[in-house]
Amino acid sequence: MPGWFGITLLVWHLAACAVSASLYATDKRRAVSGGWRIPEKRLHLIDVLGGWPGGWIARRRLRHKTSKIPFVVVFWMTALLHALLVGTVLWVAGRSAY
Repeated sequence: MPGWFGITLLVWHLAACAVSASLYATDKRRAVSGGWRIPEKRLHLIDVLGGWPGGWIARRRLRHKTSKIPFVVVFWMTALLHALLVGTVLWVAGRSAY
């Protein structure tokens, strides 16, 4: 696997984690102040695109959406789906390197 691919993947994940954490923090602020909320579908989308570790950290630190069971279940399903997608991409990239 080329070095640039690994670096690109790392940068992608770091950016997605930052965006996810930012979205969860914004949603928490809006929830407290009664403002316009960020749709759960948007939170799940950024999580499945690689931001789930940032979302997980933000959820725990902010105590946001941690007791809403349907959200938590979908959150962990997005993390699993992301792991399967990354695993597949890495497997395909590894096979094409030979």
